[in-house]
Amino acid sequence: MRQIVSILLTAIILSSAIPGCLSDLRGEITLVVNYEQTNGTVVESYIDGELVSTTNVTLEFDFSNSESGRQLVEFGVEFREGKDPVTVNSDTATSVTVEFANHGIYEVVAYAMDENNMRESTTVTIRIDLSIEWSEQSTHEPSDLSIDPIPKNGGPHPVAIFIDSTVENPELIENIGGGRDVEITWRLFDQAGEACLVRKGVVEEGDSANWEAFHYNTYEIHELRISYDEGQDNIDIEQSISLAYEHLESEPNP
Repeated sequence: MRQIVSILLTAIILSSAIPGCLSDLRGEITLVVNYEQTNGTVVESYIDGELVSTTNVTLEFDFSNSESGRQLVEFGVEFREGKDPVTVNSDTATSVTVEFANHGIYEVVAYAMDENNMRESTTVTIRIDLSIEWSEQSTHEPSDLSIDPIPKNGGPHPVAIFIDSTVENPELIENIGGGRDVEITWRLFDQAGEACLVRKGVVEEGDSANWEAFHYNTYEIHELRISYDEGQDNIDIEQSISLAYEHLESEPNP
């Protein structure tokens, strides 16, 4: 019996001297990632049919409250869609800023890595919608507006395309008039060239007409066209197109 006890004591003493046994327990990473937002909207702005600006979504991941028994050397955010990870050296920064240029539902992996290349990570779901802001002034021939609801990251599709289109027929001469009514037709076409949605409108001089609609087919590219059917006055067009996703994003962790 004494021999067995002696062997056990010797084993305990030896194991305490072997690097990586008990020291591994003291070196575990406690990962804390704070983020105030997990969603946003990319905004594309068009004037007279030309893209003039794009506002991307920027999200920040703060690792400053993470701890480890060993030296932390890197914080990062990885994308499951194959995009290059965004990383920072822990000696110079504790926050990682990630930019999203395309709509979609993203699964990102936020991680901390120590000097022994040991990692601790957590998955965060991000929702990025798209808004297209469209403006045309004084036209007889409105440009076609292309709508691409297909997510480039191969993830879930938007729930719908939302359309808010306003056509204005400004007074020819302010407070005097002299213009005529304008007849128009809104049409939303699918990839096969079929009109999915159609709406006719008459815009009196000095007035405007609005069309609000939504379409559930988000699996192919569409085109929104406004045809100038009858009239002589130039028209102004203001349109807002939204691609909205189901709210699948993770809750913020501020």
